[in-house]
Amino acid sequence: MARSETLSAREARWLAIAAQGLGSPLDRGPGRAPGAARLAGLLGSVGTIQLDAVNVLERTQYLVPFSRLGPYDRRLLGRMSGPGRRWFEYWGHAASLLPVELYSLFRPRMEGRSRDLLRHPLAEERRRRWRAEHAGYLEVVLAEIAERGPLAASELSDPRRRVGEWWERRSDGRRALESLFTDGVLSAWRTDNFERVYDLTERVIPAEVLAEPSPDPEEADRALLAVAARCLGVATVADLADYFWLSAPLARPRVAELVEEGRLVPVAVEGWRHPAYAPATPRPRPPRRRHATLLSPFDSLIWRRERTERLFGFRYRIEIYVPAPRRQFGYYVLPLLRGDELVARLDLKADRRAGVLRVAAAHGEPGADPDAVARDAATELVRLGRWLGLGRVVAVDKGDLGPALAGALECPSDD
Repeated sequence: MARSETLSAREARWLAIAAQGLGSPLDRGPGRAPGAARLAGLLGSVGTIQLDAVNVLERTQYLVPFSRLGPYDRRLLGRMSGPGRRWFEYWGHAASLLPVELYSLFRPRMEGRSRDLLRHPLAEERRRRWRAEHAGYLEVVLAEIAERGPLAASELSDPRRRVGEWWERRSDGRRALESLFTDGVLSAWRTDNFERVYDLTERVIPAEVLAEPSPDPEEADRALLAVAARCLGVATVADLADYFWLSAPLARPRVAELVEEGRLVPVAVEGWRHPAYAPATPRPRPPRRRHATLLSPFDSLIWRRERTERLFGFRYRIEIYVPAPRRQFGYYVLPLLRGDELVARLDLKADRRAGVLRVAAAHGEPGADPDAVARDAATELVRLGRWLGLGRVVAVDKGDLGPALAGALECPSDD
């Protein structure tokens, strides 16, 4: 066993922020908006970007690059995935964009799903039963894709629409396509309206990637955990497993093997109850970013809420599905990263018809200087609004940071 390194709680934050590409200043030179190469490098640094349909502000897959690169052309993101492209979509951390270099590592997961091997026996049984009952229909759907080419569920000849609530409203056509997608038989990408389009995997994933041998499940898990460690900076076994939705009990022996191989270093972090691991001997450095950064609710820095509390002392929950009278901070709340601290929560909405970025509520964290936080938040909100094509930012007097933020927005800095 390698000797355990020791980190302070603040040094752990520095490592996490740097690993996520959030510690460097933005390049704001004129005419130097980040291009495709910078986007590709970003995905390499974070390993995966979660997809989500909520568009009250902007979909999370667009916000994650904005937080790290600043204003960029959102159309570039749509061009990164699809037939022959270098990103693919799969169940990484929920529905996610992933670099094709990781494709072979998900093959064991695809093969397991094709045999209906899930973590939960009831889910396995439901899946097996549905596939058995619709075996003929699955064959028809696959044949139609093979013959007609890329199709969305709504474009199937016989989508077999259903009625019901929530997931029960999914048509049999969508369920068939999702099943074949999960099995790896089909691959998919998104339209501008966030609709999945499906085609045969051999017509989507580059041939040289498909030609790579499939690793055994343990080897694939080891490799994914090593990627997670690089993207997290420092993390417990549970943190590492969560990054690509692996089972923590199954991840534990794989992490031990990575330590034995010298690919991970044991780390003791101040205040953490469980051992942590880093991809190399930790060299924590303070963040060099001097401006504040808004984080999507689905940003990979704060995915695992328990880790967010350990790192930042910041308890964060998404309240989208909480009835409005019971919400504490708002509907779509973005944490604000300032230096190495999460200092505020802003409930944001893009009012596209009025051309306004609305701040429905603003709450500061205990101990944070409200005037300084408000100034930095105003600067970042103006930058975000311009990127979204919104002419104004309007804050209402709601939340303890509301009055200071409204005042700062009257004369925001242009840093």
